[in-house]
Amino acid sequence: MSETKSIMIVGVGGQGTLLASRILGSALLSLGHDVKLSEVHGMSQRGGSVVTYVKYGDKVYSPIVDRGEADYILSFERLEAARWLGWLKKGGELIVNDQRINPMPVITGAAQYPDGVLEKIRALGANMLDVDALSLALEAGSSKAVNVVLIGVLASMMDISEDVWMRALEDNVKPKFLEMNKKAFALGYAAGKR
Repeated sequence: MSETKSIMIVGVGGQGTLLASRILGSALLSLGHDVKLSEVHGMSQRGGSVVTYVKYGDKVYSPIVDRGEADYILSFERLEAARWLGWLKKGGELIVNDQRINPMPVITGAAQYPDGVLEKIRALGANMLDVDALSLALEAGSSKAVNVVLIGVLASMMDISEDVWMRALEDNVKPKFLEMNKKAFALGYAAGKR
């Protein structure tokens, strides 16, 4: 009997968090896990916070991840990593795209983007891997591949074979974007193994 594992994918609207969760869910389902996903959209259409909960194991009753319960948090943006850090379990892994995307209060001038976000997270003792996923996505062929780069980083930490991930990509990515996304995944996987 395998224990239930929890993963959170957090970011802002338009970053492809939903495709990332579909690829992850597809890989886990193909291995025979019971998988539950729940997507919570804030002002996602306007660059607001988006979070997807993914739970898997022999039997999962609820997709919701409570504070201190996430085995992995995959953050598409620095500030989102700070916002959701409390949900990471002790010994869990935080993967952060080292990218700054200004939230609406910063854009309107009502607030300032905090300095040293990643340094503050690191100072709290979190197991954090920050990755320049945007540069890797551009290397793969498109800034829109940040999500698949990050899934590649996550995959490097999980005990799931590469062919399972490739099938999940093939099942969820449009054929015309498949080769670029396979390259993005490979670049993310290599970054996670560093």
